[in-house]
Amino acid sequence: MIVGGGPVGHRVAERLRHHGHEGPVTLLDAEPGPAYHRVLLPSLLDGSLTPADLRLPDLPDVTLRHGVSAAGVDRRLRQVRTTAHDRLPYDTLVLATGARPHLPPVPGLRHASGWLIDGVTGLRSLTDCTRVRGDEAVVLGGGPLGVETAAALRRGGRRVTLVHPGPYPLDDRLDAEAGELLTRHLAGLGVELELGRVAAEVQPGKVVLDDEWPLAWDTLLCCTGVRPRTGLAEAAGLAVRTGVLTDDEGRTNDPAIRAVGDCTESAGSLLTGWEQAEAVARSLTGNPAPQGLSGRRRPVFRLRVPGLTLGVLGDGKSGAGDEIVTYRDPARGRYARLSLDTTGRLRTAVLAGLPQALATLTQLYATDTPLPESRLALLLGRPAPRTGPLPELPPEAVVCRCNNVTKGALAEAWEEGARTPEALTEATRATTGCGSCTEEVREMCTQFAGSTP
Repeated sequence: MIVGGGPVGHRVAERLRHHGHEGPVTLLDAEPGPAYHRVLLPSLLDGSLTPADLRLPDLPDVTLRHGVSAAGVDRRLRQVRTTAHDRLPYDTLVLATGARPHLPPVPGLRHASGWLIDGVTGLRSLTDCTRVRGDEAVVLGGGPLGVETAAALRRGGRRVTLVHPGPYPLDDRLDAEAGELLTRHLAGLGVELELGRVAAEVQPGKVVLDDEWPLAWDTLLCCTGVRPRTGLAEAAGLAVRTGVLTDDEGRTNDPAIRAVGDCTESAGSLLTGWEQAEAVARSLTGNPAPQGLSGRRRPVFRLRVPGLTLGVLGDGKSGAGDEIVTYRDPARGRYARLSLDTTGRLRTAVLAGLPQALATLTQLYATDTPLPESRLALLLGRPAPRTGPLPELPPEAVVCRCNNVTKGALAEAWEEGARTPEALTEATRATTGCGSCTEEVREMCTQFAGSTP
């Protein structure tokens, strides 16, 4: 039984069937409709995507209970008590309860009852998108969701102000030069930026900043982080700190219960929810991870703002003795800073305005391959001699992070007749999110063509 019908819970169910699980699978989904890609919600705000575009594929041979969630877990009887007032047995329970928006404790944001005042919302569900109204929007928070939301609202024709306490948006991921390029891009879109500021008070239709500057709003969006949903796990007596404590295969302190995704906390692990779902499904079906998959743990971030290719590889921390490569072209909005270890392998990188270089470096990073000697040629997207062939990405490697399309899915679509980048896009929806994987999909298409007799 899987509790939580978001992308990660959906993925667990799909991968269980893929890896040969033949027993019954039940998925409880609190939302009333089909599962969807949550990370693409900002694209609904500018009309570039519709709710139907976000829908995840159907799950064959899975019992779906929409509009039903778990109200409690009886670990002794191995039963889940549901909000539909029934009790469902399980052999293995997988918690994929996700996270909830964290709303700042700003005076006036809530009524005395605790409910948000009218017009204030997070952005975590399709329902949240329907709460966006009017022509004047204020977005609190300059993290990935805040930046993507502000840009989408502006593209949709609204007047938008982004309020962020840092010196530039994404200041926890970017260095100052990349941050300056992002700031210029947002300003060029028409987004008003209030940097180094926080909301001090919220009133209906007005938010007062800490410098007493008032901002008018019809919608106030709080993109100020999330908190794991752990109430169900805590009530069941599972080990919880910030999130449910797990190992890399999702095991909790109860052998019959796993947990995956945003509700978890795994010490030292950088596995994404997508990778956690794969690891749990393999573990439950007795399929060991292929060489390199379980230990990859290489974070890749790409901003989903059309018109700006911006990516971060790694955690941003350089090592002692690293080779630092910096490329600057501010007039064209291009910048890169690479940190290479003593073997020439990429430890971390920040790139802006260099789509082909980002695609190539992502593959080199994912396969832990030394960079070619000509760093400049690589950054400019020119062919550079290599010391050996570039290792292939494993089938499980995610190419399109917006739609979670793997190399294996692209290869399967190729074998079924999708023999051009456009056909691969139509078959898999790769590149239809932020578009930053377009170069990678084109390169995959070339690789598939070269290996086809």
